[in-house]
Amino acid sequence: MTRSYIGGCACGAVRYETSSEPIFENHCQCRDCQKRSGTGHGSYLTFPRRAEMVITGEARSWRVAGDSGNEKIHAFCPICGTQVFLTFAAMPELIAVPAGSLDDPEMFKPQVVTYAARGHAWDTIDTDLRKFERMPAG
Repeated sequence: MTRSYIGGCACGAVRYETSSEPIFENHCQCRDCQKRSGTGHGSYLTFPRRAEMVITGEARSWRVAGDSGNEKIHAFCPICGTQVFLTFAAMPELIAVPAGSLDDPEMFKPQVVTYAARGHAWDTIDTDLRKFERMPAG
């Protein structure tokens, strides 16, 4: 049985859907995620084939260099400001969506914590998850 990952922004103007399975699910404690979320981390599902993600509505985007130095492209709804997806200049085939933007956030099954070196004591994340000081290789 194929399941779909469906979600979008807070106002519903930008929506996404894919039946691909995520290849990586993580909590990220990098400074970019902290600043953008206004909390201690961001939580994402990363999918392998951007072309298989159907996006409706028109998102706006902005670019930033992540802690790795690689450029990330954040797409957000121009009406409500919600981040709806994230792409990576160095890996254009990948697309990530914030876990909280899913219609069913329970579909998010975090595997690891990335950039744990940037984490704050007040941002407690599941202690059973494996933690990486930076982004794990390959």
